Amino acid sequence: MAQLEHFTTPVDAVLARMRALDAELPERDGIAVFNRVYLAVTEEVDRHLADGDFPDPRAASALDVLFAGRYLSAVDAAARDRRPPACWRPLFQLRRHPGVRPLQFALAGINAHIGHDLALAVVDTCDALGCEPADLEDEFDRVGELLVALEERVREDLMPGPDLLQIADPITHLVGSWSLERARDATWTAARALWALRRFDDVAEEFTERLDAAVGLAGRMLLTPLAD
Repeated sequence: MAQLEHFTTPVDAVLARMRALDAELPERDGIAVFNRVYLAVTEEVDRHLADGDFPDPRAASALDVLFAGRYLSAVDAAARDRRPPACWRPLFQLRRHPGVRPLQFALAGINAHIGHDLALAVVDTCDALGCEPADLEDEFDRVGELLVALEERVREDLMPGPDLLQIADPITHLVGSWSLERARDATWTAARALWALRRFDDVAEEFTERLDAAVGLAGRMLLTPLAD
């Protein structure tokens, strides 16, 4: 499962790729909206790595790069007219829909990346480093804390202001139905289950496919077009 080509790539190279995407994509494009959010996350993780804030910097760096690699692989697949994982397909399909708001794009991308990619990235990292998920729990929790803090800022920055938003606006109910903290908790459970199932290829593959599909369904709901 491990994408070792990404593991051998420095964090700086991952950041450079995300910055290039930021420069290339139209501002309102749904992938561009998520990419800006994820670029901010990766820059924050990089700063904490430089400051020595992670108990195991090597493990944190590996998790960060392998995690990012799964998003970048989805971008590459779509660019080459190949199907990205099911969790990413709604965002790529609706990335230019005029009825989907920036906050929806951001949360749908976070949903795909946390709900599916992070679980597989934990397994990738364990494979690459020869460790167990329990050995990565501190790094997982620290990255999760940064993501939760960023999600709060994303909601504040992209939610329409009180002068434009009414209590009956569907977006208040739509985005309130999804929680990054709950998704992160479910992801840790999924990562541990995938690790325990790694010797049972058929079962692990089925589990991964079902996880991918379920996260994709949640993403499609988050991207429900809304009237202005």
